[in-house]
Amino acid sequence: LSGGEQQRVAVARALVLKPDVVLADEPTGNLDAHTGEAVHELLEKINAERSITFVIVTHNDKLALRSKRVCRMSEGAFLQER
Repeated sequence: LSGGEQQRVAVARALVLKPDVVLADEPTGNLDAHTGEAVHELLEKINAERSITFVIVTHNDKLALRSKRVCRMSEGAFLQER
């Protein structure tokens, strides 16, 4: 499987057991912009419909801007929260 396919499988596997919280480290890092956007939309929909909380670590500012809560870190310390 390609890196992008592996990431999509990982997201699906994380959701199978209907957890309360999903931890995701760069869930769209290996995806093209279009597919990454589709995954972002899917995560938002799942959050709204199933009340699953997503804790996402990302360098993607576009994803961060879409999130309800953002905590920025640098060198192990929180810099700001929105």
